[in-house]
Amino acid sequence: MLSLNAHLPDEPATLALGAAMAASLEPGLVIYLSGELGAGKTTLVRGVLRALGHAGAVKSPTYTLVEVYEISRLHLHHFDFYRFQDPREWIDAGFRESFNGRNVGLIEWPERAGGLLPPADTQITLTASGCGRNASLQASSPTGIQFLEQVASRFPFSPTIS
Repeated sequence: MLSLNAHLPDEPATLALGAAMAASLEPGLVIYLSGELGAGKTTLVRGVLRALGHAGAVKSPTYTLVEVYEISRLHLHHFDFYRFQDPREWIDAGFRESFNGRNVGLIEWPERAGGLLPPADTQITLTASGCGRNASLQASSPTGIQFLEQVASRFPFSPTIS
């Protein structure tokens, strides 16, 4: 298992982590984004999208549940399940077909889907720390390990292998 940790002192650092992630995204990758409200999950996604060349607005899909971006060779689905009150809402929303091996899934509040989601390749947890935040990235699959190894080559982390 591969884990990476970094302190992100400000928004530009969070955007830079997103940019480092963007270069390593592959179709089919599933990334869970965890953290309290305001932890920087959408800011991280904004960094990914900006690095991929998206120039438009990047908003949290809290009310729409998903924002879809077709950029370069990627079909990126940015989900936010904060408003789910019951995991069955994920099934009712019809998102199962989004996880077809061709799309990248960036999922905020994955725990609200109650284990119905496909397993994550990588889990990212953002926690407030002073004026900034701490980022913890953990691979959960061989694909996730490969992804994090590539991200680590582009961003200053403190790697730990367990």
